[in-house]
Amino acid sequence: MRALKGICLALSLAFVTACEMPEPTDSAPAVPAPYMPSTESESLRNYYAHVQSDLLARGLLRTDGGGPDTPFTPDMLARNFERIAFYDEYAFNSGLSAPSGRAGQLRRWSGPVHVAVEFGPSVPNEQRKIDRDTLSNYVPRLASATGHSIALKSSRANFHVLVMSEDDKPALNARIKQLLPGASTATLNLFSDLPKNIHCLVVAFSDQTNSNDYNGAIAVIRAEHPDLLRKSCIHEEVAQGLGLANDSPDARPSIFNDDDEFALLTTHDEKLLSILYDSRLKIGMEIEQARPVIRILAREASGAIY
Repeated sequence: MRALKGICLALSLAFVTACEMPEPTDSAPAVPAPYMPSTESESLRNYYAHVQSDLLARGLLRTDGGGPDTPFTPDMLARNFERIAFYDEYAFNSGLSAPSGRAGQLRRWSGPVHVAVEFGPSVPNEQRKIDRDTLSNYVPRLASATGHSIALKSSRANFHVLVMSEDDKPALNARIKQLLPGASTATLNLFSDLPKNIHCLVVAFSDQTNSNDYNGAIAVIRAEHPDLLRKSCIHEEVAQGLGLANDSPDARPSIFNDDDEFALLTTHDEKLLSILYDSRLKIGMEIEQARPVIRILAREASGAIY
């Protein structure tokens, strides 16, 4: 079974800036028992349980981060970085349209990243605790890998992780409209009308003065996923929302690869994030300008100074 795990999109919106992102509201309280999921939600839950079981049976969704079977050289790391940081899964500002295939410019956050998680009313308390714990452990790791200011916040968040089920669509739509006032119908539909084969989504935002400087992001994680798939989505979408927007079939060991071999951020991926946020690379750099610096950074990240 082939799974398309998650996607990352970038949008330039004049009305979205870090200081304008609305304060996150408290997550809706879990629906009191007995909550009966709809037929649609239950069908998705069964489907994703089968996806996870199938991937695990084939030795995929590894959580070991790689090992002797997944060596990579500084040159491989540099090539992977170029493909993942300078190219897009989908066309910029064009929803789920195919990308142009041309290299873009370097994109990342210049300001602090404040991450908050919110849940739809159908998400039970025990699942909420699991996902909060995932982010509590993951966000400091991202901060360490990047050297950037990334932290969990209960207020004034600019990176919103929304864990919602099919039955939470009214709550999801209302929250997206609150976070993105004035967004087009097409933008709103990106979040609410995901095809079943797309497990999760992150959209990173910038204003129109500098489309390469992210100042907001929204990730949507399907609550119907079993625990490992949901954790995998959180790892991939939050990392992609920091600026590693693409996937590469050559990246290994990596979550930035649609083959689903690895479920969680690897040491290879930490090195990609370290390169992305190194001050020697500047927001808006063209790939040809950045390439000599990337090669130096890849050697340094690999401990191969020569």
